[in-house]
Amino acid sequence: MSRIGKLPVEVPAGVEVTIGEGNLVTVKGPKGTLTRKMAEDMNIAVEAGQIVVTRPSDLKRHKALHGLTRTLLNNMVIGVTKGYEKVLEINGVGYRAAKSGKKLTLTLGYSHPVEMTDPEGIETVLEGQNKITVKGIDKEKVGQFAAEIRTKRPPEPYKGKGIKYADETIRRKVGKTGKK
Repeated sequence: MSRIGKLPVEVPAGVEVTIGEGNLVTVKGPKGTLTRKMAEDMNIAVEAGQIVVTRPSDLKRHKALHGLTRTLLNNMVIGVTKGYEKVLEINGVGYRAAKSGKKLTLTLGYSHPVEMTDPEGIETVLEGQNKITVKGIDKEKVGQFAAEIRTKRPPEPYKGKGIKYADETIRRKVGKTGKK
């Protein structure tokens, strides 16, 4: 039995879970609504304030889907209650971010400023000029947009310049040494 898959997902008060045809799960909560089509093989049921996921057999595919389905449901419930956020830091001389409306403008040492528009359901918040917080209710979208921002100038190992996650540590390298 899957250790994660057999754990029930607690549904807090104020959250409404509906399971439609073909395992189309809709979760409504105080922060918004999320809809996702789950694997049709899995059996999803809402019982006494909990979502229970069971698998029809012990096939390798069903074992893999069991834990995944439960985790996706849990992420949806957490998303509509608390939401998700990723914090990015910009390090480097002259590197900064600016926000106007839904447009995020990054100055990253290129000959042109990099402009990015917030996707639907995602919000970016600036703290100062070098701290970006990506917020939203869909964990996948928040992580994806944060990763897209980071790819515009990933951190380099010599001086640590670039965009990194706040909880990320950059392994530093020693630079060149002069002739003796």
